Amino acid sequence: MIFPEHCKVVGLASTKPCGDKVYAISRYLLRETGAGYELVEVSLDPAKKTVMRDIVSSRVIATPDEVYNYPKKVQLNDRARLVRLALVRGYRCTVFTGVEENMTFVLDPDLSGFLTVHVYDVIPPRPTLSASLKEMEAIGLFGELSVIFDHHVRDITTVPADVYPCRAAGYTRTLDADPMQGGERVAGCLTAKQFCTECYGTNFTLENICPLEQVQKEPFIARCCRSEREGVGTWNGKFGAIVHWGASPSKIARSVQELVSQWRKR
Repeated sequence: MIFPEHCKVVGLASTKPCGDKVYAISRYLLRETGAGYELVEVSLDPAKKTVMRDIVSSRVIATPDEVYNYPKKVQLNDRARLVRLALVRGYRCTVFTGVEENMTFVLDPDLSGFLTVHVYDVIPPRPTLSASLKEMEAIGLFGELSVIFDHHVRDITTVPADVYPCRAAGYTRTLDADPMQGGERVAGCLTAKQFCTECYGTNFTLENICPLEQVQKEPFIARCCRSEREGVGTWNGKFGAIVHWGASPSKIARSVQELVSQWRKR
């Protein structure tokens, strides 16, 4: 796959204001033909220090019949999405136009070189970790990391329980508002277990809903309400990052970056 790290190295060759000279940082040209774009790889004269430089060599790496011009403007920094979009049509090369009119391309799209990070979260209420990652991915925040996210979001409404964690999730009988009588099946985690034991004793059954209990694949990132578990490391034999239940987007983003960095060094 050829997917330029930055759109600045891709030039649109529709006119020739300076003859056959090319902008100094250009490495690829999208050249307009009567049949559409052809993609050209160019080498420029390294001896020149000018803004516009002579082409030393060039080669066509995708012909117009191999090129698809994606019709909608996209966020060019969301690299994983662009590769997925390029795979849909089946063309060797897909040309994309960004929201600011910059252009780039994906040639011979392939996701195998992207690192899959497994995301573990729960609903209801809003799966903050999973949702935040999707929002940040959409604006291209993780584009330079070459990662894709595989979301494992458990619906705890399907857990057979008499009592659930809190009213915020919309449950009618919850630990934060209703007293327990004894013998209940409680959907909760270590914190819920400690709360019930301290307040009511041990006459209850815990159905553990902590996202960390779901972790089966690595590298992973999961949400947990225990602040002492935060950080990057190994959990039950799996390498990943743990963020607090109320972690901010910036904290989540830093955790992903640290996780990916450490994983690739291992």
